[in-house]
Amino acid sequence: MDRFSYTPRGVCSRNIDITVENGIILEVSYHGGCAGNTQGVAALIKGMRIEDAIERLSGIRCGFKSTSCPDQLANALREYLAKN
Repeated sequence: MDRFSYTPRGVCSRNIDITVENGIILEVSYHGGCAGNTQGVAALIKGMRIEDAIERLSGIRCGFKSTSCPDQLANALREYLAKN
């Protein structure tokens, strides 16, 4: 089981804590951001393969921003895969 943290850029959330095991997302916890949205995203991707989550979350934008909390989670997961 791997636990890691990611500092998102360009969004309201300040930190994302992620737990994965054997390529499956076990838990995601956002610190800051829109509580309902971040909790919803975290609940929906629980049990999902990392690659599937990246595919579904990449490129989602928040209003006029070029990124979003889900997009930043995809970035965190990409970074995790690159290091492992």
